[in-house]
Order: sequence, then C-alpha cells, then structure tokens
Amino acid sequence: MKAAVVTDFTKPLEIQEVPMPEPGPGDVLVRMETSGLCHTDIHAAHGDWPVKPTPPFVPGHEGIGVVEKLGAGVTERAVGDRVAIAWLGYACGTCRYCISGWETLCLEQRNSGYSVNGSFAEYAVVPATFAAVVPQGVSSRDAAPLTCAGVTTYKAIRVANVVPAETVAIFGVGGLGHLALQYARIVGGITVGVDIEDSKLEMAEELGADHVVNAAKADPVEAIQALGGADVAVVLAANPRVFDQAFQSLRRGGRLVCVGLPGDNAAMSVPIFDAVLNGKSVIGSIVGTRNDLADVFALHAAGRTRVIAVDRKLDEVNQSIADVLAGDIPARVVFQF
Repeated sequence: MKAAVVTDFTKPLEIQEVPMPEPGPGDVLVRMETSGLCHTDIHAAHGDWPVKPTPPFVPGHEGIGVVEKLGAGVTERAVGDRVAIAWLGYACGTCRYCISGWETLCLEQRNSGYSVNGSFAEYAVVPATFAAVVPQGVSSRDAAPLTCAGVTTYKAIRVANVVPAETVAIFGVGGLGHLALQYARIVGGITVGVDIEDSKLEMAEELGADHVVNAAKADPVEAIQALGGADVAVVLAANPRVFDQAFQSLRRGGRLVCVGLPGDNAAMSVPIFDAVLNGKSVIGSIVGTRNDLADVFALHAAGRTRVIAVDRKLDEVNQSIADVLAGDIPARVVFQF
C-alpha cells in the first residue's frame, strides 16, 4: 500500500510502498477514504515534543474509512462499517481514568500516528472498540477534521464550563479555532476570534464570531479587556507568548484553557498574585473521549457545525505541511484517497 512515512525528523516525509498491515485479535483493517492534517502530525514528523515517536512511522489521526477485514474475536464492528481513526487509538478500559470517563488520561494509551502507525496510508489497523462509527449524516470529508480538531475543541469548551452570555476568546482561528468558535456559540458564548491573519478573522466572522481581533495590528489584551475581559480564553496557537496574552485577557474569575502544544517543552508565565486575588484558573485540555466524538458527529449531523477544509492528495503531504506552517491554509487540509 501507499503510505507517507517519517524516516527522519530532519527530512521530508517519503511516499513509500509498504506492506499492508494485518489486523490482530480485536483489531479491524480500515481502507482509508480521507485523513485530515493536524498540527500534531507536523510536530510528530519534526520530533518537536519531549516524548518523541520512533521513526520510521506513519502519522495521521483524523482518518475516515471503511472496515474491510476483522481480526479474531471482533464483534463490535462489521465489514462495511465506516469508522474514524482518532488520536486515542487505545486505552486500557480498567484504570481509574478510564472508568471515571477520562480515558484520554490513561497511562497505557496508544496514540494513532505517534506511538502506532496512523492514517496517512491507504490502509490502517485500529482496535475495533476505538474505531468510532461515523453516522450517515456526516460526510467522510467533514468527519476527518471533526475526529481531532472537532473533538479537541468540543472538549475544551466543555471543560471550561461555558455558560450562556459568557465571553469566550479563541486564540488561533484555524483548523481547530474555526470549530471552537462554533462550539462556544452552541453553548451560548459571546465569541471573540483572535488571530494574526485577516483571512482567518474574516472566516471567523462568517462563522458568527461576535468580535475579532488581529493580534498583529492591535494588542489583544487591551482589545479584549475593552470588551470587559474574557470569562474563558481558549489557546489553540502553538506560541508560548499567546498563552500569556490569553491569561492577561481574562476578567476576574476567568478560565484559561490550554490546548495548543508549542515545541521545545515551552513554558508560560502565571502571575500568582493575579491568579489568587482575581480567582483565575488555568486548565489543560487534551483531546476528547470516544463519547465526546459521538457528540461531535451528532452535532454535525444535526447541522450545528460547519467544517472548512481544502482537499489534497497524499502525494502532496510535504507541500501541505509547508502551507500550514506558512499560514496559507484557512482551516484544515483533508487528504483524499
């Protein structure tokens, strides 16, 4: 099969012919239809984070495809099911995190396209219980970004406990941010889109943002404080400075939700006096669970969200990465197989 393979963190991905994987006990073999390009895939390919994947490997964790073969003992899925391959490729199901609804914190988890081969290939193998069924009302093109960008930002809004009429500032209006804005609006938030690209801010307005701020032309802290401050600030950008700006933009009792992951194990600054006296919180939010993904698909099938993406072929993976890093992609790249 054809696959995009990371052979070295300092080199472009290679399009290779590699052996098709075989599903083991409890696994399913999925023929890919689409796969989104997430910034995490770029971090993986470049070895940016403290815990690095081991080359050679196949990135990709926004994969949508059809089950073609079942491993021994599989009863949860059937040949012909259309399923999603998400970042959470496996969790043990028995630890305190799994049984309390936080399977994304499981210490035994495997991550698609990072610790196991992912969806930048014509076929991929995934445990049947972690192959989320895609409902008929969601196209494979839309389902790909929803499988990570959607479920990640949906979870961020949930853990922020946004209530109607609260001001929610989204720092970074791109592949994740354009969906975060929509989830914040669904729960009744008054939304502020923050970015450094006018084109992305225009997209934010098209999606219903109540306010936008170009952080390259104005101080986002001053602009948001002029609105009364943010009750919630969700940071999706991978720049440590943005986290500091987002914290400073909060009003009293505000919550900063950290989602973006800068490279080099970057740190942010939290003024203790400000945090304590003004009752501010800092919350880390990783991707959502399988149940969260089902909610994301249900909302999209009901017409509550819109996915903005451009189509590419897998052969264009390196140019697509360059385009994302240059800010030339409005939201998401989706590879079509």
